[in-house]
Amino acid sequence: MTTMKCTSCKQGNLTPAYLDYLFPCHTCSHCGGSLVMLGDYLRWLEDNENLDFIKASEAVVEAEETSSAMVCPKSKVLMLKYKISQHNDHRLDLSPAINAVWMDKGEWDLLKQEGLAGKLNEIFTDSWQRGIREAKTSETLDMLYEKKFGANYDKIKAFKAVLDTMDNKSEVIAYLISDDPYKV
Repeated sequence: MTTMKCTSCKQGNLTPAYLDYLFPCHTCSHCGGSLVMLGDYLRWLEDNENLDFIKASEAVVEAEETSSAMVCPKSKVLMLKYKISQHNDHRLDLSPAINAVWMDKGEWDLLKQEGLAGKLNEIFTDSWQRGIREAKTSETLDMLYEKKFGANYDKIKAFKAVLDTMDNKSEVIAYLISDDPYKV
C-alpha cells in the first residue's frame, strides 16, 4: 500500500489514526489535518446516539482552513467546499468521489464547539447549504431594512406581524398607502 501525501500542506504523509480517539482517519504528519471517510464517521455516529460526551472546551478554537481548492489525497479528484453554518464562514472539504471529508487542524474542535459534531453528514446536503444561504440572505435584508427604516424598524416589523394575521390584509394596505383614505 502506498503512503498518501497530504494535499493540503503538501509536506506531510497521511498515516492511519483516530480523530479525537473516536473514529478512524488518516492524519497528516506535518499540518495535523485529517482525511475522514464518511462511512467510518456514520458507523461511529450510529453506535453513539447520545453525543453528550462530545463537549467542546471553553477555550477559543483556532481552526485552520485551506483557502484554495484541494485535491483529494486518495482519489486525486478536486474536493468541494461546504459552509458549516450561517454564522461561521468556515468551510469543510468533501471528496464526493470517495465520500471523504478533509478536516484541517482544529476543524473537528470547531464542529464540536458549534454543536455540529453529530451533524457532519448533514452539512453536505443541499437542504443544509440552502438553509445557510437563505438565513444569510434574510440576515442581509434585515440589516438593509434596519438601515433604511432606522428607529421605526421594530415598530414596522411588529405591525407587519399583526397585518400578516388579518384576513383583510390587502384592504388595510390600500388604506395605509392612500393619500386620503376618507375621500372617494
